[in-house]
Amino acid sequence: MIEKDNFFNKVYDVACQIPYGKVTSYGAIAKALGSARSARMVGWAMNACHNRDEVPAHRVVNRKGLLTGKHHFDGTNLMQQLLESEGIVVINNQIIDFENHFWQPEIQF
Repeated sequence: MIEKDNFFNKVYDVACQIPYGKVTSYGAIAKALGSARSARMVGWAMNACHNRDEVPAHRVVNRKGLLTGKHHFDGTNLMQQLLESEGIVVINNQIIDFENHFWQPEIQF
């Protein structure tokens, strides 16, 4: 359990660095942590951070810019609303102009 908690905390550290108005993917965070094949575990970490208001989980999407984690937010469109409040356009649960909004984490732990 300690290893999982440690990995989750590293995920949160990376997520907290995502700039306002930018997004990244589960896979990009996993790769930055040196665990490129752990995108799913990054998703689990994001789902587990409901009580951590400081973690901008709404800025983490799938590799195609889809809001796959939106069901874990309170309200039906909260994830989309949070992104739109940062100037990101979302249509049909997908970020428009995803490449220009994408932030690549450069951190290696």
